[in-house]
Amino acid sequence: MFRLLSRPLFRLVPDNTKIPFMKGAVIGLIVSALLSTASVILAFYPGLERGIDFKGGIVMEVRTPGPANLAQLRAAASALNLGDVGLQEFGAPDQVLIRLPVQSDEAGTQTAVNRVRAALEQAAPGTRVLRVEAVGNRVSGELFRGGMIALGISFLAMLLYIWFRFEWQFGVAAIVTLFLDATKTVGFLALTQIEFNLQTVAAILTIIGFSANDKVVVFDRMRENLRKYKQMPLRDLVDLSINETLNRSLGTSATLFLSAVPLALFGGDTLGGFAWTMLFGIVISASSSVFIAAPIVLFTGAKALRKGEAAQPAGAPAG
Repeated sequence: MFRLLSRPLFRLVPDNTKIPFMKGAVIGLIVSALLSTASVILAFYPGLERGIDFKGGIVMEVRTPGPANLAQLRAAASALNLGDVGLQEFGAPDQVLIRLPVQSDEAGTQTAVNRVRAALEQAAPGTRVLRVEAVGNRVSGELFRGGMIALGISFLAMLLYIWFRFEWQFGVAAIVTLFLDATKTVGFLALTQIEFNLQTVAAILTIIGFSANDKVVVFDRMRENLRKYKQMPLRDLVDLSINETLNRSLGTSATLFLSAVPLALFGGDTLGGFAWTMLFGIVISASSSVFIAAPIVLFTGAKALRKGEAAQPAGAPAG
């Protein structure tokens, strides 16, 4: 009875799987390199849709009495000659997000907001301004540098942690994989035109932490098996380690994925960018542990991780 209760109700994959993941090691690395290269290109052309945090400017969220007439509101705002004005529906049909270019100073920003408010009130009487955000060029530049520094420090911290905890082959595999995961996520942002702002930077940092944790789980099992199976070829040992940790890795990924799905579906535009970035990053991180990190360990550790193996007799006991 107690044995039945201690067993899980279901498993994502069967126990004792023997999937030969390393047969696709080369293909996995090539595909990953191509995707990351394409992501870097997309980051420059067409480029990231930088939010107000990194680009600067004014964002106004307004609510109209009924369904918004975007053409009418756009004409009223554009007639003020404040620069390139962007309007889009924001959540409900009666909510509109207005973007204005950065103004010369704080007084100019306040004047622009007041003029837009008056123009919208005249075009659609009863329109209310719900929120106003303004970021100048100097502040946006500081925020962008701060975000990039945070990403760089996170990479360095993960590299040092894994380098000191494991052999150098694992450290190289981890940092290369984390870099490829981050570039693919940036490519996803450029492809979908999700705003690149402080929230998406937080999502990327979260993905880096989750990805590093997933790789540590696999690396730990590899190191245990290196001591346990002295005669097993490294390719077979890597496959064994991945299969042994497959349920745990997929279970952790699925739990985090399911927790982010409601945010993506019902979080609105405010949390949507963060949630969709997280969902993409979870899938990328889970697959990169198998098809990027493990093959790099296999190729860089073919000799170093098996010192003295050739000197042992073929029929020697495992230890």
